[in-house]
Amino acid sequence: MKDWIKQTSLALALGAACLATAQAADDVRTGQAAYGDWHADAPGVMRRITPADVVAPLASPSAANRSRVVPQPAGAQLATMPGFTVKPFATGRDGARVVRIAPNGDIFLSQSRPEGKITVFRPSATGDAPEKTEIFAANLKDPYGIAFYPPGPDPKFVYVGIEGGVVRFPYHVGDMMAAGPAETIVSGIPKGVHWTRDVAFSPDGATMYLAVGSGSNVANEMEGRPADLAAFEKSHALGAAWGREEYRADVLRYTPEGKERGVYAAGIRNCSGLAIQPGTASVWCATNERDLLGDNTPPDYVTSVKPGAFYGWPWYYIGDHEDTRPGDGPRPDLKGHVTVPDVLLQPHSAPLGMAFNPGGMFPADWTGDAFVALHGSWNRANHTGYKIVRLPFKGAQPTGDYQDFVVGFAAGEADVWGRPVDVVFAKDGSLLFTDDGNGVVYRVTYAK
Repeated sequence: MKDWIKQTSLALALGAACLATAQAADDVRTGQAAYGDWHADAPGVMRRITPADVVAPLASPSAANRSRVVPQPAGAQLATMPGFTVKPFATGRDGARVVRIAPNGDIFLSQSRPEGKITVFRPSATGDAPEKTEIFAANLKDPYGIAFYPPGPDPKFVYVGIEGGVVRFPYHVGDMMAAGPAETIVSGIPKGVHWTRDVAFSPDGATMYLAVGSGSNVANEMEGRPADLAAFEKSHALGAAWGREEYRADVLRYTPEGKERGVYAAGIRNCSGLAIQPGTASVWCATNERDLLGDNTPPDYVTSVKPGAFYGWPWYYIGDHEDTRPGDGPRPDLKGHVTVPDVLLQPHSAPLGMAFNPGGMFPADWTGDAFVALHGSWNRANHTGYKIVRLPFKGAQPTGDYQDFVVGFAAGEADVWGRPVDVVFAKDGSLLFTDDGNGVVYRVTYAK
């Protein structure tokens, strides 16, 4: 009981500190000051991490420090910036993962584990609660990404990324239950380890993108280097892995019918969140980087994904920082050919879903900014992540900074009462985000 009281007091103290500092936390923390843990979180705090700030491997020992998810402690509240309010939209949604908005405003939610289903909410007139809830599809294996096809006001299908591939369901706008059985569009995708499969379409509907994470931390068991590496990369992509990691740590591309597979970009360890930037058609990824190099190495990241680019995994990270652990030997030929990500995040924050603000409710100068859910660390001495952050953009380009937006899930050094997974902007401009720790969908609103 004393431990619980102590943890609850810590959570309440954090909330009070967050609210007190929100107004004054606009200075950008740079260099090593940008690092830290949950104690340093507060609404409005801005950070910038650059490649020059990357900490040497094992400057601190790697630590296994998994959080324990607990119910919301009495009195604990989330904190956000002035003018914003965050409240639960739907509760009791075990395994709440990816959330997407249909053209009519219905809210589609993948509940990956344990049930394996897609739930649909029709929001009330005020938008603050579901007016109606239905199961769109059930008995799916690890459903995750959701996408409507064709993009635009009148999609005919709902695509769902599942373990091993992609299925689709016939759909008419307004359907809250699938109009027919699942049709397999993509099969044969490697299973296990990083199992989340996000899916997105180019705005013209010509290309389907599928994110496939690596099958290991750093391919230390990868064997069977192709005899003709140049020919292999020509049929895959620069820096593409092979053996057990073939077609993993990639963003793949297909036709909407699941044909003509190709590697759009390689070396992205685990792109759990795919997003298409409005107005540019650029593909973006929120990416979990590798582990076991210490508390602060290497940064996680959010980046635009350039076709044919190589982002480093498993041989390099954040440019030409070399990792010597891959099991099939070094790749000195790749040095100087690693694309540096756009926005670096505190290592081990575990960014998952991301979304761009289309405008309509939040401050006008935040239109076009990206928001990212940080699921939270399991592998550093003090926890980091467990929050929603904002990435400011100017002229459709990120500034390189990121800002604490919703914080407060920590309940002491060991416990948390939420693990954010995905973010999306609802029809009315409010922000929804999911928590798979306690099965909650939250809604963030803004009033001047």
